Amino acid sequence: MPELKKGFQAGKIQIRGNLVLAPMDGYSSWPFRSLCRELGSAISYTEFVKAEDVLDRPHYIKEKLYFTEDERPVFFQLYGHDPDKLLTAALHLQEQEPDAIDINLGCPNRSISSRGAGAGLMRTPVKTARIFKKLSLALEVPVTAKIRLGWQDCQNQVLIARIIAEYGGSLLAVHARTKEQGHQGEPDLRGVADIKMMVDIPVIGNGGVKQVSDIQTMQEITGCDGVMIGRAAIHNPWIFSKLNRDEIPVNQVQEVMLDHLERSLSFHGQEKGLILFRKFTASYLAPYLISPEQRKQLLTELDPEKFVQQLGEICAAAES
Repeated sequence: MPELKKGFQAGKIQIRGNLVLAPMDGYSSWPFRSLCRELGSAISYTEFVKAEDVLDRPHYIKEKLYFTEDERPVFFQLYGHDPDKLLTAALHLQEQEPDAIDINLGCPNRSISSRGAGAGLMRTPVKTARIFKKLSLALEVPVTAKIRLGWQDCQNQVLIARIIAEYGGSLLAVHARTKEQGHQGEPDLRGVADIKMMVDIPVIGNGGVKQVSDIQTMQEITGCDGVMIGRAAIHNPWIFSKLNRDEIPVNQVQEVMLDHLERSLSFHGQEKGLILFRKFTASYLAPYLISPEQRKQLLTELDPEKFVQQLGEICAAAES
């Protein structure tokens, strides 16, 4: 099998690596994103933000857009359906000095796609062309995009990809499932390969990567320049270091959990930080045998010190 490329370029931005944490609403905030960056993720994509929120409620999205210099390159992901609002929002976001602005054409959530945003934009190729033409001409930073393999009744993903490339897009991430599949079902890697063959900008393949061998499979079938990993990274952030979860000893899991928890507490505050860390806790500890009582006690604990003590007891038992 050919080796995955060591890096690629998005406009003038050099990407020094080939594995990327996917932008995930509710997960890709600074604590987890920065951890994955240190473990090997080559780009820091923020959680997506709505164009109208950028313009009308900037305080509401402030946390989502926070980043540190050592995370660069940082891509702000934006969603919406109105070309003019997207342009104005992108110009506002550019003032915060991200390395790129990424337009979301892939979110399958009904509340978003039914309004013509996210995956809904893929049903409107003319509007998509207007968006990318406007943004690429007006912005000083590269414009990138994340798409899907269309809708079941609208398989126009190659057309959309070509429009994005021809109207100024510098990089394209492709989720190998349709809107209706969401995050379930078998990904169609051949569909990603079809897009890669038809555009002259870098393509990142996304979908179905659960372990290290899947990275190589994605690259071999699609010829993609990079591989994006989402849900599997929540369970195993070490995948960006090309390690499967069963290769990580318990003491290392505990060490990373404590690091991640500390970032969450310092960023979100003691109470909120611990509450938001619970969903990660469940994923980190999923491979271990934990009694229902232990699990409930840990995931309802409100005192960080007691949480750390209970975590230590669980990890000690898992190690023995």
